[in-house]
Amino acid sequence: MKPKADSCTGVEGGGTLPAPEQFFSDSLERLKAKLEQENGERRRAQCMAKIQSHAVQLTLDLIVREPDPDSFFRLLMKALLDQTESQACGVWLLDEEGKQCDLWMAYVGDQFYSKENWGDLALTRVDMAAHLCAYAPGWSDTIEYTGDDSRLPESVREFDRSIGLSSVAIVPLILPTRNLGWIALSTGDAPAEYAPWRRATLEAIARQVTLALHQSRLTEQSLAEARRQAVLEERNRIARDIHDTLAQGFAAILMQLQSVQRDASGIPSKVAKSIDSAIDLARTHMIEARRSVGALRPQDIESGDVAAVLERTAELARRTTDVPIELVIEDLPPLGAGVEREIAGIAQEALTNAVRHARAHKIRIHAASTRSVGLRLSVADDGRGIARERFGAGFGLTSMQERADRIGGSLTIVTAPRSGTEVVLAWEPPAFTIASP
Repeated sequence: MKPKADSCTGVEGGGTLPAPEQFFSDSLERLKAKLEQENGERRRAQCMAKIQSHAVQLTLDLIVREPDPDSFFRLLMKALLDQTESQACGVWLLDEEGKQCDLWMAYVGDQFYSKENWGDLALTRVDMAAHLCAYAPGWSDTIEYTGDDSRLPESVREFDRSIGLSSVAIVPLILPTRNLGWIALSTGDAPAEYAPWRRATLEAIARQVTLALHQSRLTEQSLAEARRQAVLEERNRIARDIHDTLAQGFAAILMQLQSVQRDASGIPSKVAKSIDSAIDLARTHMIEARRSVGALRPQDIESGDVAAVLERTAELARRTTDVPIELVIEDLPPLGAGVEREIAGIAQEALTNAVRHARAHKIRIHAASTRSVGLRLSVADDGRGIARERFGAGFGLTSMQERADRIGGSLTIVTAPRSGTEVVLAWEPPAFTIASP
């Protein structure tokens, strides 16, 4: 028969309540455990606050001492290694599109590595960058790798083993809108209880690194914008000078020549022809001066006139020389206005040099498309060539090279004494590539 609970004790079989001493002892134990837990949390919070404060103070001190970003980050990484008694530290940065990253700088022991000399980090740098971009959890959280972690690329694990590294912690450099990259800290044999402290220190430093990187990039953008504005102002000043001097001067000369042409009667045909050529020269250079003004000012110009410029340039040159000038223009690809302007400038300079200096018997201009998207321009003569001591010394050759560099083209000048000169410009759109077979 089931026993009945005692009505007073509530304990089956008539048991008794715990003694008061036992009750108070259990309460004290629970209270003591609670206090110890709260004290532990308070000490951890105080430790974290000290770590954060130390990281901020360290960053501020280094910024004041080293305003140059490269020097600042180099010293910050070295300080991080010293503070955490670690062996290696590296910073990887993402590109503007956030799709590719590369190692920016690193310390391994006392050896500093950068893009000037990666040394034995060449392979591990590439493989680790690919891992960081591909490993999704690492984009938002700190990832710790211990021992021979299979998540790491084999080349990275082999390198870590070769220098005695046993653990790696990697923290993303996160802004509210994007990820700037990662900072990694590697250690050798160290007590396990030090790991949380190292991680907290690394995360605190990572926040300061993120802020410093972001501020540095904002400063660079501001300086770049200031430089751009200064360039635009200078271009406008030059454009005004050209307009007020050269363009207006050519216009005045053209008016005078046209007045002579209208009033002249019975002059020899040779003189009349020279006046016509002078009028064409003044008109052409007035147009070019005005085009230069338009090119210097920040505004778009109409495209599609490379062929027309080449034809006009060749025709004008024919009026000033007896040397035959052959012009061959095949179908040309569509080009941007800025590219067309530089190509036309190279053609004009090369033809002018051939007419004035080559003592040639024949000049040939050939413009054609390459692979349907690029352009090849050749200006060749059979003259005396360019002497070795004069090659590259003239302003015209330098100007052509600068024009080619501005549009990402390749300029080649082939010349030899008494064998003529050929100026070749090869240009393709920057994004054009041919797939491998």
